[in-house]
Amino acid sequence: MVYKTLSAQRVIETIDKLEARVRERFPASGLEQVAGELASTARRCGEEAERLRDPVMIIRISVYTIWLLGAAALIFVAFGLHYDGLRWEAASLVQVLEPAMNLAVLMGIGVLTLGQVETRWKRARALDYLHELRSIAHVVDMHQLTKDPYRRALPATHSSPPDHLQGALLERYLDYCTEMLSLTGKLAALFAQSCKDPEVAAGASDIEQLTTALSRKIWQKIMAFSRFDDASEDTARTLAVGV
Repeated sequence: MVYKTLSAQRVIETIDKLEARVRERFPASGLEQVAGELASTARRCGEEAERLRDPVMIIRISVYTIWLLGAAALIFVAFGLHYDGLRWEAASLVQVLEPAMNLAVLMGIGVLTLGQVETRWKRARALDYLHELRSIAHVVDMHQLTKDPYRRALPATHSSPPDHLQGALLERYLDYCTEMLSLTGKLAALFAQSCKDPEVAAGASDIEQLTTALSRKIWQKIMAFSRFDDASEDTARTLAVGV
């Protein structure tokens, strides 16, 4: 069972280690602040996912109480009616059964609606956290937008963003972004695992698809470094041969 479900504690520990790595490698950077926010959100997500896994006793007790009071009221009304002189003929039975069936349908709808109160409450809580995780994923993507390996092969223009990272340091920066996106998807999966609600599962799946797509875009940048490095080596060999 240990290897069949995600452990919120393990995910939080991994994010804490990633935050430490980002802080040590890029101190006082925007990415460090995002990593810190992700770590803080991870703790809240872990606690909330554990709470959503357990039944909400206040809601359940309230629903059960309303059900019992409703059943008691129906029994009281049924036994309080006077049936003297009632003619048990077909026409009379139709007149009695029709409102009884309507009442039964309304009661059934009410019972089902009350039974979904806990599910809807958990769904709303989970979707709020999923919305926050989606926002974090977009913030991470914003931090990597200007980190372009192609700038090494082109001269800077007046509107070019400042270029503070080069070579392996820039690659490491982009790699940290992919790790943060992947762990954001894992936090979303915690809610799908806890709630087992179709809407929550769909929301978590959307976030995982988003983070995967953003990570793929970043890895395309990382792969571009190898092409530039190969091109530089070929140029150096050509120059050496010419000399």
